[in-house]
Amino acid sequence: MTTPHTHIDETWLLAYSSGSLPEGLTLAVATHIAMCDTCRATVRRFDALGGELLTSVQPKTDPKTSLAAIFDRADSIETTGAHTRPTPNSDLPAPLQCYVPNGFDGVKWRNIGRGAKQAILCEDGNSTARLLYIPSGMALPDHGHKGMEMTVVLQGAFWDGDQRFGAGDIECASPDVEHQPIADIGEDCICLAASDAPLRFKSVLPRLLQPIIRI
Repeated sequence: MTTPHTHIDETWLLAYSSGSLPEGLTLAVATHIAMCDTCRATVRRFDALGGELLTSVQPKTDPKTSLAAIFDRADSIETTGAHTRPTPNSDLPAPLQCYVPNGFDGVKWRNIGRGAKQAILCEDGNSTARLLYIPSGMALPDHGHKGMEMTVVLQGAFWDGDQRFGAGDIECASPDVEHQPIADIGEDCICLAASDAPLRFKSVLPRLLQPIIRI
């Protein structure tokens, strides 16, 4: 397995540990830490700290809303739809397997132009997560961001300026970032891209297509 060279800022890892991120960004962070020993260790440290804080207080709780009761009810719910049981030998990281249980071969791709494809995994009103398939050497439209965008490389690689992002790497693009990622030569690139606001495209055609491709 390739060791990631880029990591998530601890502020976002703390938000993930506390459960305060929307679903799309949560999925992106979880996918990266499944592939990154460094960020996974940081999250475990935050989880341990949170556990110590919880045990230091004794809040009054309604038995119906206690954590034990919530977990009991969750265990009794049969998961359906997108969150189905993954296949044992999926080629996707564990957090993605519930969304795409049959691996890359089971992805329901939708063409978005020039050979690029996408598959939207979740939309919760506050965030969106999608798989992106980018042919080797293809450049995505030049764009900025109205919020945060996290892109985790699952296969292949892409370049953003002079920085290369390979398997397991994550690029976190804040609203002040404008860029045009380009898939590396030699292998098609598959990424998980999550955002909590629409992108800002510079050219007219992507802006016209934006409501259709929901990006």
